[in-house]
Amino acid sequence: MFFFAEHWLLQIGITCWSGFMKMANPIQWAHYRWQRLLSTNGRNNGCTSSFPGWFKTSQSQKPGHKHRTVIPCLGRFTEEYEKVIKKYMTNRIQTTKYTLLNFIPINLFEQFHRSANLYFLFLVILNWVPSVEAFQKEITMLPLVVVLAIIAIKDGIEDYRRYKFDKQINNQTTKVYDKQAKKYDLKRWKNVRVGDFVLLSCNEIIPADMVLLYSTDVDGICHIETSNLDGETNLKQRQVVKGSAELDSEAVPERFSCRIECEGPNNDLRKFKGYMEHWNKERVGLSKENLLLRGCTIRNTEAVVGIVVYAGHETKAMMNNSGPRNKHSKLERQLNRDVLWCVALLLVMCLIGAFGHGIWLNGYSQIPIFSVPRPDGEYTPPVLAGFYMFWTMIILLQVLIPISLYVSIEIVKLGQIYLLQSDVDLYDESTDSTIECRALNITEDLGQIEYIFSDKTGTLTENKMIFCRCNIAGIEYSHEENAKRLEYQDLNSEDLSNYSQGSVCKCRHSDSCRSLAVQQSHSSLNCLPTKHLTLREKETCKRHKITESPSQVAFSSSIERDVTPDSWLLRKLERILSHPLGLLEEAEKGFPLEFTYIIDFFLALTICNTVVVSCLNQPGQRVRVPSITSTPLKSLEEIKQMFQRFSVPHMSPPSPSIGKDSSTENPSTFASRLFNKVRPTSPNTFKKENEAAVGSAKDFKPTNGQSSAKECPHNTLEEFDKTAASLPPGPDTLADQGNTSKLRYEAESPDEAALVHAARAYNCTLLSRTSDQVTVELSSMGQLQFQLLHTLPFDSIRKRMSVVVRHPLTNKVVVYTKGADSSMMELLDTSGKGHREQKSIQEKTQNYLDEYAKEGLRTLCIAKKVMNGAEYAEWLKFHLLAETSIDNQEELLLESALKLETNLTLLGATGIVDRLQEGVPDTIMALRKASIKTWVLTGDKQETAVNIAYACKLLDQKDNIFTLKAQTQEACEDSINNIMAEITEQTTGEKNADDAGFLLSSSPVGTELHIALVIDGKTLEFALHDSLQDSFLELSKRCRAVICCRSTPLQKSKVVHLVREKLKVMTLAIGDGANDVSMIQMADVGIGISGQEGMQAVMSSDFAISRFKHLKKLLLVHGHWCYIRLANMILYFFYKNVAYVNLLFWYQFFCGFSGASMIDYWILIFFNLLFTSVPPIVYGILDKDVSAETLLQLPELYTSGQCSEAYLPSIFWISILDAFYQSLVCFFVPYFVYSDSDVDIYTFGTPINTSMLCIIFLHLIIEGKTWTWIHWVFMLGSVLLYFVFALIYGGTCVNCNPPSNPYWIMEHQLKQPLFYLVCAFATLIALLPRYFYRVFQGTVFPSPLLKARQLDKLNTRRQSRSAECPPNLCSTHCPEHHQPVCAAPIVKVLSSNSQSVQVPL
Repeated sequence: MFFFAEHWLLQIGITCWSGFMKMANPIQWAHYRWQRLLSTNGRNNGCTSSFPGWFKTSQSQKPGHKHRTVIPCLGRFTEEYEKVIKKYMTNRIQTTKYTLLNFIPINLFEQFHRSANLYFLFLVILNWVPSVEAFQKEITMLPLVVVLAIIAIKDGIEDYRRYKFDKQINNQTTKVYDKQAKKYDLKRWKNVRVGDFVLLSCNEIIPADMVLLYSTDVDGICHIETSNLDGETNLKQRQVVKGSAELDSEAVPERFSCRIECEGPNNDLRKFKGYMEHWNKERVGLSKENLLLRGCTIRNTEAVVGIVVYAGHETKAMMNNSGPRNKHSKLERQLNRDVLWCVALLLVMCLIGAFGHGIWLNGYSQIPIFSVPRPDGEYTPPVLAGFYMFWTMIILLQVLIPISLYVSIEIVKLGQIYLLQSDVDLYDESTDSTIECRALNITEDLGQIEYIFSDKTGTLTENKMIFCRCNIAGIEYSHEENAKRLEYQDLNSEDLSNYSQGSVCKCRHSDSCRSLAVQQSHSSLNCLPTKHLTLREKETCKRHKITESPSQVAFSSSIERDVTPDSWLLRKLERILSHPLGLLEEAEKGFPLEFTYIIDFFLALTICNTVVVSCLNQPGQRVRVPSITSTPLKSLEEIKQMFQRFSVPHMSPPSPSIGKDSSTENPSTFASRLFNKVRPTSPNTFKKENEAAVGSAKDFKPTNGQSSAKECPHNTLEEFDKTAASLPPGPDTLADQGNTSKLRYEAESPDEAALVHAARAYNCTLLSRTSDQVTVELSSMGQLQFQLLHTLPFDSIRKRMSVVVRHPLTNKVVVYTKGADSSMMELLDTSGKGHREQKSIQEKTQNYLDEYAKEGLRTLCIAKKVMNGAEYAEWLKFHLLAETSIDNQEELLLESALKLETNLTLLGATGIVDRLQEGVPDTIMALRKASIKTWVLTGDKQETAVNIAYACKLLDQKDNIFTLKAQTQEACEDSINNIMAEITEQTTGEKNADDAGFLLSSSPVGTELHIALVIDGKTLEFALHDSLQDSFLELSKRCRAVICCRSTPLQKSKVVHLVREKLKVMTLAIGDGANDVSMIQMADVGIGISGQEGMQAVMSSDFAISRFKHLKKLLLVHGHWCYIRLANMILYFFYKNVAYVNLLFWYQFFCGFSGASMIDYWILIFFNLLFTSVPPIVYGILDKDVSAETLLQLPELYTSGQCSEAYLPSIFWISILDAFYQSLVCFFVPYFVYSDSDVDIYTFGTPINTSMLCIIFLHLIIEGKTWTWIHWVFMLGSVLLYFVFALIYGGTCVNCNPPSNPYWIMEHQLKQPLFYLVCAFATLIALLPRYFYRVFQGTVFPSPLLKARQLDKLNTRRQSRSAECPPNLCSTHCPEHHQPVCAAPIVKVLSSNSQSVQVPL
């Protein structure tokens, strides 16, 4: 009863607190509710996958049971376990589709889901009807059987590979607790069930999703590697469920008496909600930190025990295994439309045949002699005969629908992907990776992109965060030495280890080095003698020793790791840490507030993160420092008493606020307490300082019961020595012991790594991190061990992260927070004591932040908060209930974070540089010339994004930049209207100037006026509202570049969806992080960059590249080629099939529309299936209309694909009309030649069929742009195959197709000169219009692509001429033209937007 009463009271408290939070943080709450409303609307509209909400994964949630109860597989739970376990799956996985028994029926069932296969199956069945039979039954089945067999073999091979993989996985073994034998026995993975206890060892793969109950690590920590899931090699920490101490060191599950309530199976890898209920009804919250996912690997831990909560296909990894992406390209959609036109054409031709046959039969006054009566003796009436003939004509003209086209397209795309992945220009040596094609059916879309939506960090930039500048307490530290280091590395392009080795070789690890003063000059560290090395240089030597020869760790390259500290800030920090007695002497006058901020600032950089510290010589081995929680208090008390005994003059007594429980403390309190913990480097040093202090206090008379320096007993020094000896070993001692000789930091984000490395440069070193403790070393101050109470991770709503620790010196709860200034500034405490100083610091910091952003730096604000006991207890109660909630856990945790992160004290800010990737400006310029509009969607500040845009050439100085920033929706609408009016005015002015002759050329408005738009995230929310979408799109259409700042993942996704659906354009999204997944999935083409932020973007993409610069060749060259090749091949297939089918159609006018054929049925079927199918495929894979060099040199050529110039409806109908013409010529030339002869039907049909074969191949030669030996081999091989088959078939088939007989027809024809004359004349007449059209087009109105082809030819000739030209001749100048004899001419190519581009050959 007490538990339920307490739970009810807490629910009431949550409700009250929710109302309080709405009033206390109206902006945060409104923002949160707006995001939730968008998410809800997305679900109601059925667009959940399109607009992922903040509190669910970017992928659509696969629903399962709402809740799941997990009962342990133990004796006392047997009855309840048996009831529950029936509802859950086993751990056996099966990714195969088929078995030996069901392979044929299931595969056929899947293949007949394609409408084309159903159509041809219908024709096969129809041909079995005697009244409409056109061919022999087996002949009609042949094309369909061949296509089905090819696809079935491919599917069977793929499924067999999956079967072998499944068998291998299912038969792996793991240790599962056997309740009968009371021990862990080996079991196969497939036999693991929900509720089983599993024991795993280091480097063992996790067989199922488990809640971690026990770890051999004394801190209850387990490290896992998730590279199998997301590609991230950095270790992730998981911790044992709080309160699960029932499993002791022997890990005996029999002592486990809890049950688990959690959410149902879903595919969200980043979240897990639930609670574990103990026997006394006490609940402990569960999160993703307690969940071990299937497929991950145990690292750094000797053994762990977990209870299975999801098994088999219900695990998160398996539910995310959705297979390859299936998209339909724009060209494929056009193809389906034209197939319908072919169906319509087929129906028209069949109707003509049906009516013609009925009219022809009706023209006989008597029953014709060739009519065959039915079994009942009656004759078929003309109307019914016409109806039958309609279906016979469908069978006869079935080739008009290209069944082989779809198979040919798949083969061509596979060939294109092979060539694409074989391009060495798309290979990145630094990452040893090349392009990866994850979507196999949209390669041609790469050649039709009109809009690119790009992330900034890690996409345009390197995602190597380098600490650049900072400001603390409103004071700027420029770090000029660090800037010189970066310039040095840029100039030399070498690792800074060479630079560090010069200093390392001079290092002598002497004890006195630490106390040396910092030299004023830092210009020549390498020239300093060893005995004059400064403290900073000694620490540099130490850091080099720690980090030398690092293994490959993300975010830990030398340029990120080796930060050179600012000399001014370092001197201040050394004064604080190295001379405590002198500073304490000034404490009575008031300890400088800035010094306190400096110490807190670096502690925040070191603590406020999730960085894992491991050993460099033992990769993945986490560093752990022994706990000293029992020592400091006693030692500190002894030190305090000792300082009181020999206190120097003017030393202030201990602050009376130490024992109080106040929410604020004197700024000098922390520093004073920190100094009390100082241990001198050696007793001798302390003696000297003490003697100086005693000498300066000769005449000091003690007050308040304190003894004078003279009265200090002699054994005080001995007492100090004993006390110092009892303290934890200092850095030197630790180094000697080898505990921290080699450390490495494994961070989940580059920002965290950059800040930790920066703090380490100032001798504030993160030594270890466990689930409940963080150990920091402060130079000579020794170690500080902070009790880690809570970690509130970063999220896209709050845009910040916080850690809650208990300070080892003040014993108070301290909150350290870092985040974006847009979310931090409104949380600062400006009403308490010292608000004026805080306000001044806030104003100065904001100015520096703006300055950082203008320089293109990424900015973070650092703040802290001290909580009293009552305040922390109140918050903790609410937070624990939020953690144990399942249904609304995210909302409650957000409210908990909002409650905690208020009334902060601003410490300072950091500026981190993220440099552009190599080749980004050139790529952006090329894409702009290709008429591709680029949008940058980033979460950074406006100034940072604009600065990067200028650096990458997305913006230039001529651009007219409009900034859209509003606080309300009405203001946003007014701003859009004002900007539109101004653009219209400028457009009118430019047009008038153009009419007056002031402008020489015209171009689209956005390009002509150089208009760009910058919009922030808050205004973007208003612009994406239904009432403003059209206005916003109209404005963006007039801009050649749009920059969206402070945008969230949801906004990115919605922007892409809006542009794609409203403007009906082809979109491409590119990013490198998990926050880009929704945007990548929303675009027509999604590209992931395999950067340093894991593989989430890559796994959700259609194509994966390693560098942004590869996008240039991927689109401008391979995209163009893939589109042109496939479009031309599809048109050729339609032309080929229509031309060939029309031969049969024209013959019907001379055979009474009887459905007869003048070509043998076998040759008729094999003509499209075998004789003419391979050359178009080779043409579709290898044809190149323009060389890669020219396409890169002239990006304007890319616009042909954007306008679909290669596959327009007009081009399609021209090809159809040309096919009709060629079929007429091919039929009637032999018809008039043999009109007065007595040749049989096959003698008449053989030259027609042979002429059409020649026409079709020569037509391909005319349309082809590139011909290699491969083309000629397959072309001549197909012709040879035709004649060989015809000769063998005609020589062996005596009576294959009664009543007609093809016997010896081809052999006889090849002996007749008339046969060759007919074939040559028909081919010539049929192809003349096509040939003259191409010649006329190339000379009178050439397209830009034709000009580019001429450019290629001229370039080839110049290269051949240069090879023959002697070097001395090339160096001489022509006296008439004043240029080299072999100089390249200048060629003008007119792009599609009427811009003339001069290109030197």
